[in-house]
Amino acid sequence: MKKDLLKGNVAFAEAAIRAGCEAYFGYPITPQTEALEHMASRMPELGRAFVQAESEVAAINMVYGAACAGTRVMTSSSSPGVSLMMEGISYIVGSEVPVVLVNIMRGGPGLGNIAPAQGDYTQMVHGGGHGDYRIVVLAPSTVQELIDLTYEAFDIAERYRTVVAIIADGSLGQMMEPAILPPMRPVRKFTERPEWALTGSQGREKNIITSIYLEPLDEEAFNQKLLDKQAQIEKNEVRFVEEHVEDAEILVIGFGTAGRVCQTAITEAREQGVKVGLLRPVSLYPFPGQRIRELAPNVREILVVEMNAGQMLYDVRLAVEGKSPISFYGRMGGVIPLPDEILEQISMLDQKSGK
Repeated sequence: MKKDLLKGNVAFAEAAIRAGCEAYFGYPITPQTEALEHMASRMPELGRAFVQAESEVAAINMVYGAACAGTRVMTSSSSPGVSLMMEGISYIVGSEVPVVLVNIMRGGPGLGNIAPAQGDYTQMVHGGGHGDYRIVVLAPSTVQELIDLTYEAFDIAERYRTVVAIIADGSLGQMMEPAILPPMRPVRKFTERPEWALTGSQGREKNIITSIYLEPLDEEAFNQKLLDKQAQIEKNEVRFVEEHVEDAEILVIGFGTAGRVCQTAITEAREQGVKVGLLRPVSLYPFPGQRIRELAPNVREILVVEMNAGQMLYDVRLAVEGKSPISFYGRMGGVIPLPDEILEQISMLDQKSGK
């Protein structure tokens, strides 16, 4: 199949269109503004809805309204913009409507900078909004994976009536790589909207979508319903990529761009005779903790690499349950670790624990 040279931001926007996205609401913020610009051009020409809202708060509430009508809808933003959306995301989960969100992360906290970072892991994976909830979080490492996950995200969101967030960093949003775009799906007809959607009575009982349960026992029952849904997500949607884990004595764990850099470092380490493997989580929630738990007793050391101060590190520790020593290497503020830096960490661990 023919590959096109695509910038990450443009690639995920076009993938969403081809997945049947009917409406996009957003606000420009670097380093993901090209996605909004692409949507501004493509959506109206296809007869679909595009609105540049006055703020991220407005955008997420427009998304909420469209989702209640059974529309395939999405938004995208970057770190401080996503922070502003958190209340709306909590309302969306509390109303059980499907939404796709792409977060092209940048340095923080605060306004930070526009350089690539992974500092939003905790916010996205463990819920930045209020209440007991988790959303599906996917982390691509290439433009092709960004396309594929965006295309699939709408199906996952509708399957579980929840938010699916794709988190990448500014480097992936801005880089250009050859990639294959998926086929164009037709936009769903109005008559094919899901039964729960607010589409008018049409001779049936009226639908009510709400996130308010004034009676504590009713709220508790709803929270249990969300937990039951999360159990199904954890059973069915775990995704990860692993390399050279069969004989690995050192296991490196990294997601997104950090995981991609680790892949290069591991190739070099293997050439030097070091038995090192990679596990790259693709689903950050549900987290591949069970697979990490299986691998931990078989390795001498685990190295976690992130572009933050160590946020996924806590989930790795929970998974490992003390069955293997864990080290951490991270760069912050928008600095991308180099393969040589990670190779040095691998070499130090190899010398410390085995030779």
